[in-house]
Amino acid sequence: MSVIGSVIADVDTPALLVDLEKLDANIRRYARAAAEAGVRLRPHIKTHKTLQITEKQLKAGAGGVTAAKLSEAEVFVEAGVNDIFIAYPVVGREKARHAAQLARRCHLIVGVESEQGIRQLSDAAVEAGATIFVRVEIDSGLKRTGVVPEAAEALCRLALAAPGLQLDGIFTFRSTMFAGAPSKDARVLGEQEGQLMVALAEQLRAAGIPIKAVSVGSTPTGFAAARVPGITEVRPGTYVFFDRMTTQVGTSSAQEISLSILASVVSRPAPDMAVIDAGSKVFCGDVIPANAGLAGYGATTDGRGVVVRMSEEHGIVQLADGFAPEIGEKLAFYPNHVCTTVNLSDEVLVVQDGVVQDVWPVVARGKRQ
Repeated sequence: MSVIGSVIADVDTPALLVDLEKLDANIRRYARAAAEAGVRLRPHIKTHKTLQITEKQLKAGAGGVTAAKLSEAEVFVEAGVNDIFIAYPVVGREKARHAAQLARRCHLIVGVESEQGIRQLSDAAVEAGATIFVRVEIDSGLKRTGVVPEAAEALCRLALAAPGLQLDGIFTFRSTMFAGAPSKDARVLGEQEGQLMVALAEQLRAAGIPIKAVSVGSTPTGFAAARVPGITEVRPGTYVFFDRMTTQVGTSSAQEISLSILASVVSRPAPDMAVIDAGSKVFCGDVIPANAGLAGYGATTDGRGVVVRMSEEHGIVQLADGFAPEIGEKLAFYPNHVCTTVNLSDEVLVVQDGVVQDVWPVVARGKRQ
C-alpha cells in the first residue's frame, strides 16, 4: 500500500520526513548566496544521496556536484549528471581504473594528496585513453587529509607532468570542529579558510603553476570563505536539511531543519522516560554529543524530549517535566548529524502541509568504494 497521500499520524515508523517547503527554501538560500558571492556552487550529495534533490540543486543554479566515493558518483553519472568532483584522495589501482572509466563518461575531477595517488591515476588514465582532472587537497587545519600548504607546489608539479591528468586547482575542507581551532565562530574560521587558500593559489601561480579552481567546503564555513576574493567554488552539503550540529554552531535555526525522524513510543518505563522504535540503526552514532556541544543523540522537534541512550532498535528518551506521551504516540526528532542518518535509510518521505507527497529513494546509500 502506497504511503503517498497519508497524513503523518498514519505513517509507519521509524521514517525520515522531509519538509518540502523548508528543503526548497534551503536550496534557494544557498544558491542565492553563491550567486551573490560570484562563486560556483558544487553541492556535496553525501548528505541526501537522492536524484530528486540533486535535480533541484542543479535547477537552482549548482554547477555540478561533489561526491565522496566513485561508486556514489557513478549513480549520478548514470542519471545524467556530467560534472562531478570526488573530494577525497583517490588511492588504489582498482579505484584509479574506476575513475578513468568514469572520466570517459563525464567531466570528472578527483582529489589527490600523494605521489602514489597521482601515479596510479596517471597510469589508469593513459590505459583507458581518458583525461582525469585533479585537485590537490590542502590541510587548512582539520588535520585529516591533505598536504600542508608548503608541500603543495611539489605535488602540483607532479600532477602537471603526469600523462593523462590535468591539474584543475586546489581544494580544502575545514569546517568548525577541529583541535586547535583559533575561533568557535564559523564566519571567522571560514574567512581564514578562504584567505589561506587564495594566498596559496596566488603563490602557486607566481611559481608558474596554473591554478584554476580554488575550492572550499562545509555548510558552516563555506560562504564566509567564498566571500574572500579569489575563491572560485564552494561545496556545502548539509544545508539542504541542516541538523542539530549546524544549529549548534549558528549556521541554521531549528525552524530551518527540513528533515526529521518520526518514531513511535513503544514503552514508558518511568514517568520521565520513553522508549521509541528508533535506535542506532536510525539515528546517527558517529558524533559524540558532548564533543559537538549537544545533549543526546537527537531531540524532539518541540524540544521536550532528548534521546539519551540507544541500542540497535531502541531509543531511550528523557522527557521534560509535564511531557507524557502515550504508548503508540508518534514523536518527531531532529538528528545530530543528518548525513549519516540519511545513509542508514532506504528512502525519505516528502511531506507538505502534513501529508506525504512523494517517496524519494536514497539511491547512493551504502556505497563503500
